[in-house]
Amino acid sequence: MDVLKAGVIGCGRISSVYLDAFQKMDGTVKVCCAADKVLKRAETFAGHFPGCTAYQSAEEMLLKKDVDVIHVLTPHFLHKEHVIKSLNAGNHVLTEKPIAIYPEDAREMIRTARENHRQFGVIFQNRYIPGIREARRMVEAGELVHPIGAFSNLNWFRPASYYECDWKGRWETEGGGVVIDQAIHSIDMVRYLIDRPVESICAHIDRRVLTNIEVEDVADAVILFEGGALYSFYACNYYTYNASIRIQVHFKNGKVTLTDNDAVIIERDGEATRVIDSDGNTDGGESYWGKHHLTQLQDFYRCLAAGEPVPVNPEDATRTLEVVQGIYESSRAGKTIFFT
Repeated sequence: MDVLKAGVIGCGRISSVYLDAFQKMDGTVKVCCAADKVLKRAETFAGHFPGCTAYQSAEEMLLKKDVDVIHVLTPHFLHKEHVIKSLNAGNHVLTEKPIAIYPEDAREMIRTARENHRQFGVIFQNRYIPGIREARRMVEAGELVHPIGAFSNLNWFRPASYYECDWKGRWETEGGGVVIDQAIHSIDMVRYLIDRPVESICAHIDRRVLTNIEVEDVADAVILFEGGALYSFYACNYYTYNASIRIQVHFKNGKVTLTDNDAVIIERDGEATRVIDSDGNTDGGESYWGKHHLTQLQDFYRCLAAGEPVPVNPEDATRTLEVVQGIYESSRAGKTIFFT
């Protein structure tokens, strides 16, 4: 496999996960440049890779550096700008979730990728949890059929200080709170396994404890999929600690239950398959919010080398974003909203 040259835009909190993953991918990817509005952060990140150059702006980096892939790790409201500029500069792009704040922005990003004949992927690392991958295989193979219902519960802790940076906790820059930032992964995994379009959403969001922010700290919803599957969704980020996530999808002939990163798949005959997430191929991230950036990055670069479509495709990431925005729209309207 040829070594591809990569650049990073955004060297904040999440960049440590990429630093760990890139170091484990030595021989597959060469990190050549890094940009951050705080130059010191870019210099610190770049210092881990020989010959890597630090920049204070994405524009300067894209103008001066010839690379193959750009990783966008910036705040939510900058994803559209940085992805489009990177695509127009001739790079393949892999962006952190969410793909954008608004679906119409995501669709513009997709059009730009097509116009430039570049690959464009979105990080949803929890799709690479072994139990989720096995359940998805069973869905695709017809071994789990006709989803009936699902639930997801997320009870995490985010102190007031978490929102003291210049973009968190604001509608304009973060795009929301616990739904778009934390529970979007739960929504995406349920969507990934049910694998059907959403018909309607009835939701409510509120700000009950974290009163120093504009956005929601709690949300609940009933999400109806085509075929009748009902998804009961709940999330808050004012609990006392980061408790285990629980997700279940109930099929006509079985159930998939995920607790943190471990899954139990029970088929109709009662036979249970336990899929335990090992520590073998993981990044340096916190296990409670997913530790498979490395696996997704490896898959992304493998697909680039093979000329295959990259995971996770932006069209599917946009469908997850549409559910997020549907929760917000339903709450604001105070009624059920319907998808066409």
